[in-house]
Amino acid sequence: MRKEFPACPVEITLQLMGNKWKVLIIRDLLEGTRRFGELKKSIGSITQKVLTQNLREMEESGLLTRKVYPEVPPKVEYTLTKTGYSLKPILDSMYAWGTDYKDKLSS
Repeated sequence: MRKEFPACPVEITLQLMGNKWKVLIIRDLLEGTRRFGELKKSIGSITQKVLTQNLREMEESGLLTRKVYPEVPPKVEYTLTKTGYSLKPILDSMYAWGTDYKDKLSS
């Protein structure tokens, strides 16, 4: 079954990046593989339920992979896929714009 996409490519990108949590997850995973607890600690105010939900959605979208190690307690690692990593230029642009905006308002 083919997935239906919006006609506008910008809307497709927004659907995948979705919300501030997904952007922050991508930001953290751009630095490399992270465990669930590392992501939760880095992002800070996100709840476990919301982090889990966003990670699942991102995995279903093909932005990241989830690797579970058969240990007690379970060890789970998340890594960006090539598609997920291809969002780096967008985040770099957001970073540059945010820095410039902050500097203008602070002057």
